Amino acid sequence: MGPVHARLSAMTKIKWLAVGVLAAVVLVVGGTWVYINVIRDDAPPPLALSDEAEPDEAEPDAAAPDDSSDPEVGDDIDDAPVDGTWVPVDGSVIGYRVAEILLGQSAEAVGRTDQIDGSVTIDATAVTAATFEVDVASIESDDDRRDRQFRGRIMDVANHPIATLVLTDPIELGSEPANGETTTADLTLRGTTRSVEIELEARRDGERIEVLGSIPIGFAEWGIPSPSAPGIDTEDEGLLEFLVVLERS
Repeated sequence: MGPVHARLSAMTKIKWLAVGVLAAVVLVVGGTWVYINVIRDDAPPPLALSDEAEPDEAEPDAAAPDDSSDPEVGDDIDDAPVDGTWVPVDGSVIGYRVAEILLGQSAEAVGRTDQIDGSVTIDATAVTAATFEVDVASIESDDDRRDRQFRGRIMDVANHPIATLVLTDPIELGSEPANGETTTADLTLRGTTRSVEIELEARRDGERIEVLGSIPIGFAEWGIPSPSAPGIDTEDEGLLEFLVVLERS
């Protein structure tokens, strides 16, 4: 084989090597797009208060007895006093939401748990105390690998198994739970406690009170390592979101 032939052969090998690398890149990026946009389920939507109950438009039964004079039947339970101690029940959810870039494709990581303990004290029309504890290890997403990273390197649940939120500023409710009310609380994550402001929405639904809120979490402020990993980039902050459903204890 002459020198010209050898050079042509080497150039051909380089060309096919470049084509192979390009094809691999296309397969990885294209496969990631297909996984995120076709195969992978959409991230759960942000938490929200339950819908208002639909009014009952049925005509009253003429044969039914008139109970309007009976105070136990005619009184609206939503107008009953709310003072007392309330605790989280089924339907309560807390978790995180973090924007991700997975090999150039935008995605969203969401992890949640219903393992919430605590209590809320209401005196007349003011929330005077509230404390919540969350089992951090019980928070799950749709990806076991992400959950292992979350429980290990990121949140170190072996040493910091519980996150807490403690109200530090009473909330005036008025005649009913208020929307857009801002309060302050001490939030403890991964062993670090910081004061945070929370904008709350709430509604009373019969014998229950629903409380909705979210808190931006700058990872460095709580000593939380960046969730970024090879091939996955995240923002410097995420969102802690919660919906607490309360019943009188």
